Amino acid sequence: MSRRKRFNVVLTLSLIASAAPGCSGGGTKEQAAPAAEPKSTGAPAADYGDTGGIKPPIVDKPTTLTWMLVSDKPNLNNSLVVKEIEKRTGIKLDIQAYSSQSYNDKLKVVVASGKLPDIFHGLKLAEVNKMGGQGALTPINNYLNELPNFKKLYVDNKDNNWVMKSWSDDKNNMYTWPIYGLQRDVNHGFLYRKDIFDKLGIKEWTNTDEFYQALKKLKEAYPGSYPYASKTKEGIFKDWSYGWGLGGASYPAYYEEKSKTWKLAYTQPEYKDMLDFMKKLYNEGLMDPEFVTDTDASWTAKMTTNNKSFVTFDWIGRLDMFANQVKSQNPEYNLRYGNPVGPTGHIRTLPKIDNFGIVVPNGKNKEIALKLLDYLTSPSGSSLVTLGVEGVNLKMENDKPVYPELKDGPVDISTLESKYGMWLEGMYLRPDRRSVYYNFTEKEKEAQDKIVKDNKFEPADPVLKFTDEETKTLAELRTTLEKAANEFSTKYVMKKEFGDAEWKDWQQSAEKLGASKYIAAYNSAQQRYDSGK
Repeated sequence: MSRRKRFNVVLTLSLIASAAPGCSGGGTKEQAAPAAEPKSTGAPAADYGDTGGIKPPIVDKPTTLTWMLVSDKPNLNNSLVVKEIEKRTGIKLDIQAYSSQSYNDKLKVVVASGKLPDIFHGLKLAEVNKMGGQGALTPINNYLNELPNFKKLYVDNKDNNWVMKSWSDDKNNMYTWPIYGLQRDVNHGFLYRKDIFDKLGIKEWTNTDEFYQALKKLKEAYPGSYPYASKTKEGIFKDWSYGWGLGGASYPAYYEEKSKTWKLAYTQPEYKDMLDFMKKLYNEGLMDPEFVTDTDASWTAKMTTNNKSFVTFDWIGRLDMFANQVKSQNPEYNLRYGNPVGPTGHIRTLPKIDNFGIVVPNGKNKEIALKLLDYLTSPSGSSLVTLGVEGVNLKMENDKPVYPELKDGPVDISTLESKYGMWLEGMYLRPDRRSVYYNFTEKEKEAQDKIVKDNKFEPADPVLKFTDEETKTLAELRTTLEKAANEFSTKYVMKKEFGDAEWKDWQQSAEKLGASKYIAAYNSAQQRYDSGK
């Protein structure tokens, strides 16, 4: 999700260990002095829509919860969503918001102090489970009878209950609250200048050879161009890997469905095939020689002006963004979503369930915090956080939200965050599909339809649970393997003398760097997964 700011917080185990049992919950507080009751209409829960079985108000006396999350918007405690949560549940939220630039550093300090807010997010799963095992976090599974929405979605649902197995610790305690249904089906892929293709009579490619032939024709028409440009640097190898059957959420490890085993993408013959194809494009001047170094600004200029580049790989929001940027100079500019490239003809499958590391510390307000998360997971809570309040800040027209106060400008989730405190990262737990985030433009809808209609998705890999020793092994080896693989791959594409001999040398080097040991951890975890352990 491009808009969604996903953070992989890197904390040392010693830092996490400082959040010891008995130190958690330092950020919690309950109002001691009698205070005015939360504003309430006294209306039955049904007035708030489908609450999934959890009955607001959640508390019988005014209670304040602290919630640390990512946002650079001011005055969130006075926002419509925060006030409405208090009205419905009786819970007053003290939002502790930090910008995406400062959140990780602040989280390190907070975790080290042991004075944890009632709800926060941002830790990796291994870090969460370590803290949970020390007693610093609350195991959700101990409260399932009080959490009807969580139970229905992640315990009783056979398609989703893998999270209870894969995300729990070795004692089967589950500390992380998932996010359901956030991802759009298609969010990235190959993009091409349809206006230029049409001008030159080039048809959109339907396979890898046609992709190559299209780039050749573009080069013939514009000799000074490099038809394919890239801004993702070494990320290009992962971006393209799905088309060669090597991609997955655990890349560079991927699960091969045919053999039902995990393999390392970097050393497979399909990876070499992909590099050979890139090498051919590079050698023939069809790929920008700056494909691993280009900046966003330079790449943007190449894709929007002077007919320097015509095909790329990026986020679908770019389809309209680039057109809007240049419409005064080039009203014919028409960037479109192209078919996948590679022998599988597939793109990545985005997860139905995301892990942002949302947790509740083992403090005095833990049950209240869990119940609040459960309410926000219900259709009612989902609607509040990602749609708003009907009759207050929105009205529904043809099952689409309309915001009268925002009628004079574009409405996206960033606008809704600023104006109403909606779509706060870590607070949206089950986005309402009627939200503006899922209102596709004509070009974005074309991208969805092109892939979904023919199910051009690489199968999703299993999500595994690793032992502490396996986690340590993966952490130790991944960075080294990734760095070496990216260096080799770049040289292989760019250096004409690199070929079969250098590929064999690389396979041997990867083995010395721990390739087999790395993949053995996945296959061991897969065996436990398959046996239900």
